[in-house]
Amino acid sequence: MKQKIDLNDKPLRIFIRYIMGQKRLFFIDMACALLVAAIDLVFPWVSRTAMRTLLPEKLFTAFFAVMGAMAAAYLLKALLYYVITVLGHRMGVLVESDMRKDLFTHMQKLSFSFYDQNRTGVLMSRITSELFDITELSHHGPENVIICSLTILGALGVMFTLRWELALVLALVLPLCLWFTLSQRLRMKRANIEVKRKTAEITAAIESGISGVRTAKAFANEHQEEEKFDRANALFRGSKAEYYKTMGLFMSGMEFTTGIMQVVVVAAGGLLIMRGRMDYVDLITFSLYVSTFVTPVRKLAQFSEQYMQGSAGFSRFLELMRTEPEIRDAPDAQELPPVRGEIEYRDVSFAYANGVPVLSHIDLRIEPGKTLALVGPSGGGKTTLCQLLPRFYEVSGGAVLVDGHDVRSVTQESLRRNIGILQQDVFLFADTIRENIRYGRPDASDAEVEAAAKRAAIHDEIMALPAGYDSFVGERGVMLSGGQKQRISIARVFLKDPRILILDEATSALDTVTEQRIQASLEELSRGRTGIIVAHRLSTVRHADEIAVVVGETIAERGTHAELIAQNGLYAELCRAQQFAQQ
Repeated sequence: MKQKIDLNDKPLRIFIRYIMGQKRLFFIDMACALLVAAIDLVFPWVSRTAMRTLLPEKLFTAFFAVMGAMAAAYLLKALLYYVITVLGHRMGVLVESDMRKDLFTHMQKLSFSFYDQNRTGVLMSRITSELFDITELSHHGPENVIICSLTILGALGVMFTLRWELALVLALVLPLCLWFTLSQRLRMKRANIEVKRKTAEITAAIESGISGVRTAKAFANEHQEEEKFDRANALFRGSKAEYYKTMGLFMSGMEFTTGIMQVVVVAAGGLLIMRGRMDYVDLITFSLYVSTFVTPVRKLAQFSEQYMQGSAGFSRFLELMRTEPEIRDAPDAQELPPVRGEIEYRDVSFAYANGVPVLSHIDLRIEPGKTLALVGPSGGGKTTLCQLLPRFYEVSGGAVLVDGHDVRSVTQESLRRNIGILQQDVFLFADTIRENIRYGRPDASDAEVEAAAKRAAIHDEIMALPAGYDSFVGERGVMLSGGQKQRISIARVFLKDPRILILDEATSALDTVTEQRIQASLEELSRGRTGIIVAHRLSTVRHADEIAVVVGETIAERGTHAELIAQNGLYAELCRAQQFAQQ
């Protein structure tokens, strides 16, 4: 069972809780690690006994029996390492998978403002490649700590029983190794975090270059894209080179401190032999234990690179997991009751995080089943006004209400379930037509999907395709025309069947003929629903129940098409400008 994770806890505790989510595999791995450490510790002692007792007394049969038993022990050690490698890595993959699931789930909760400030490629890197190193850390971390710690402590304990003088000399050298390791650890971690940042930037450059390849080719700017990538790649190379310098210093220092231990032991042991306080058997045995002692020290030094990479990845994982969504359900948020469709903007103001005001003291009310059109110059705040309704952004002042309920007092899920949105930039998933329509209501049957397509006037075109509804649409629907993509998105909203509909420049990217064909589908979709329409082509909004002209953060004019024409103000001027442009 997965452990409950408290993100406010210390990083080590959080990491341990993830590992404890794979408790069975972890304990099998640790049991094997304990047996490996025991076998390494037993061999020098058995060798000493054999050289001191069995060989001098010519008990050759017993000697070879003992050696055979040790050979069997090392065969067992090999099998244990097989289990450690297979099950340990499996545990690491499962831990990584749990983290990736939690991270993706958390990212789904983050607000629009987070995605406004972070590049897609960087986020992709953080949820994929940066977590790969955690597999190795999850596996080798506990295993190496257990095996190496027990082997080092066990070897030291036995060496103190053999010759405390030599063990004391070794114990005095050990702090030098520990000091050097700890002093370099933070430098390596900082360098590795920088490598991961630059790797994320390269991923972002690749994602941007691939997704924008058609635009690059259209403008013959392939060389410019290559230069952008080269700059990101150069930064990555620089950070990697700095990391390897730090790593080289660490490894060379560790090589010196572990190598000098053997020299110190042989020198001190030779001195004791000269004084008659030690024999060659004890020196050989002690040397074997020094090798047993040094091997895990070297292993820990080599593991340090994995540790730094994994801990840097884990730090970046926690950084993202601890990012709080700007928009959250209130503690006492309720489900939105069955919606009639009344919408009210009550003294609404809004500014983005940079402090630039977008809307100022907006008052609007839309009766259930009525349609409000928002028109005006680009950048006036029309789209932002729409995005405040489903709480994609939070108002800076005032309130947005649905059927008298402040949208901040109801759950986001229940609010958005009742709102259908059609935008200029239609997003289709790289899946079949059927599944893209079904996205409007995932539990819909095939018959309901087809019924929605018929209402969107796209059914016949779908059936004309070789695979019909099972046709693959390609990345972002690239294999379909703009009109087909838009009508599939309309079918998706038909299937969702919301009470409130937002049409944000839904047809502005289409040619006039295609727009006229889709307009009938939009009128069918809008019938009986409360609607907000954002449009630059004023011919598409003349039949709206009310039109509001948004200029300079405020509502400059309001009324029906006829009333606004009669006022001869901004709206009338926009109409004349478009009619002139079409002549």
